[in-house]
Amino acid sequence: MPSWNAYSYAFGPLLAFGGLGLLVLLLRWAFGHGGSLVERPVRPGEPSDYGLLVPVAAPADYPEGERQRRALEQAGLRATLAVTRSGPRVLVFPSDAQRARELLQSSSG
Repeated sequence: MPSWNAYSYAFGPLLAFGGLGLLVLLLRWAFGHGGSLVERPVRPGEPSDYGLLVPVAAPADYPEGERQRRALEQAGLRATLAVTRSGPRVLVFPSDAQRARELLQSSSG
């Protein structure tokens, strides 16, 4: 009957490869689900690509659009500024669109 010592030279490497294989499977499972945690760069879309929001102003540049957005928010309207392929756009919900246009027109004139 062979003694355990005769096979002990193979036990160490087999145990190491088995542990490494188990670690590889565990890491593939842990990091294989979901997406990346790194934020993707913003891709400008069309002004109509923003769901329920409708554009109410087309400012010449981003700072002007931010001023318009803040003016609408100070008046109690929810507004957002989006960078689109057609340039910056101030967007609001359709129910607020007419009031937003009036406010922006009166503040610019």
